[in-house]
Amino acid sequence: MSEENKTIEVVDIQFRPGQKVYYFDPAGENYQTGDHVIIDTARGDEYGYCTGGNHQIRQAEVVAPLRPVLRKATPKDEEKAAANRIKEEKAVALCQSEIERLELDMQLVGAECSFDGTKILFFFTADDRVDFRELVKTLAAALHTRIELRQIGVRDKAKMVGGLGICGRPFCCCSFLEEFVPVSIKMAKTQNLSLNPAKISGTCGRLMCCLKYEQEAYESLLATAPKPDSFVDTPDGRGTVVEVNLLRQKVKVRMEENPDSFGIYKNEEIAILRNGKAKKTDAPIPADLAPISGSGKRRRLERIEKLEETPALEAIRFRYSEESIAEAAEEPAAIPEETEEQKTGNRRRNHHRRKPGKTVEKLAKPAEAVENAKKQPKKPAESTNQPTKNDNGDAPAKKPHHRRHYRHHRKPNKPDNNG
Repeated sequence: MSEENKTIEVVDIQFRPGQKVYYFDPAGENYQTGDHVIIDTARGDEYGYCTGGNHQIRQAEVVAPLRPVLRKATPKDEEKAAANRIKEEKAVALCQSEIERLELDMQLVGAECSFDGTKILFFFTADDRVDFRELVKTLAAALHTRIELRQIGVRDKAKMVGGLGICGRPFCCCSFLEEFVPVSIKMAKTQNLSLNPAKISGTCGRLMCCLKYEQEAYESLLATAPKPDSFVDTPDGRGTVVEVNLLRQKVKVRMEENPDSFGIYKNEEIAILRNGKAKKTDAPIPADLAPISGSGKRRRLERIEKLEETPALEAIRFRYSEESIAEAAEEPAAIPEETEEQKTGNRRRNHHRRKPGKTVEKLAKPAEAVENAKKQPKKPAESTNQPTKNDNGDAPAKKPHHRRHYRHHRKPNKPDNNG
């Protein structure tokens, strides 16, 4: 047998009810659930409860070293354990009074006395570090034993103290949970729960441990369900998902052709064309992409079959029949003639349109005319800068500016050289 598949015989032991279960070696003895036993630990001999009899587990699950069970508890051991419980109650009362006297910012949770009575361990919670050296000296002088103070978290406090949750049942941590599992706010979002801290928090002030119980089931359901705002194809056409019911595995779809209508379909009845909300970088979805509803012809024919027989229905049925498609493919569609009303409407619409100017075609010059034009001398071009003269040889007077409000901007006439 390989090292991973090797098994070993163990028994389950708890030190206090509701605490973590540890594996111990039965050392060849047979123990039953409910037996009180004395076990060997790193702190010495301890008193414990057997929560599981002899059974086999894989050796890889055992944390070395595997300590043995010494014996079953005797009546003398039972009396000693009861005396230790009384001693713990007195130690808690004394420690609480000393905390109030010294005005320490800490909350006492409980105390544990070792089986041999040589050590008392106090548990407390605090927001910051606490200087409890004076407290330890006072307790050691009053109890005549070793004193140890250990700071714990709010979850550990709830596990030690116990109580009822908002569900009305005892705390999971002090009834069957052996170890605390990490819980995040993402689990509440996945399960579509209210993010109000008062509704998703336990008595300890942390997120409830039960959020972890159904997380794997919700993750598996999300893998087969579309996201909100997804674009899907349904038997009745394409549309957008507006609501997702994970537990029932159904979605509510707003139809694309009629946005005011909605349909509810199972996840296996739809095809996801785009999972999630559309992004700017996403390519447009083709209009003919409809793997379930098809091109729409089948849906139209099904609706037509439900109508009553009428002359209009026969024309509609022929329009979507195979014969009409074949005829349209063979013969080109004839252009219908315009009626008098259509002609009148076209004349009215074209009345205010601007008519394009007539284009004059340039006639090609014969070859003789081109040669004669080349032989004639070219006239010098008249300069446009010099003013043209009239018949008397005088330059014509300048015309006044056509805009009156520019008249005061004109420069005065320059005087003649003679004057």
